[in-house]
Amino acid sequence: MPKLVKVYLQQIAIGFGLSAVFTAILLCMNVGNLGHLVFNSSDGLLGLFLIFFFNGLVFAGVQFAIRIMRMGYEDDDDDDDDRGTPIRSFDPAPIRISSQEGRR
Repeated sequence: MPKLVKVYLQQIAIGFGLSAVFTAILLCMNVGNLGHLVFNSSDGLLGLFLIFFFNGLVFAGVQFAIRIMRMGYEDDDDDDDDRGTPIRSFDPAPIRISSQEGRR
């Protein structure tokens, strides 16, 4: 199996794990009276599954995007990074300024 597919499956598992924790916190804190709605409605388990599933899709997508974007920065050696350094350094030099009181 290619390395990228393994990374993708790993990030999906992490995303759905985070979704399970998030959904459990929503139920425990009873946000928006969600716990009452889930456990006292005939379609409550379907709603609970949909909350878990769609949050899992979002969390997995974000988790994978973060992992992919960080792949280029795994090398901590930044010796070849020239950003922030000036192209030329100028040394200040004294300049003679003549008085212009006599000219007008």
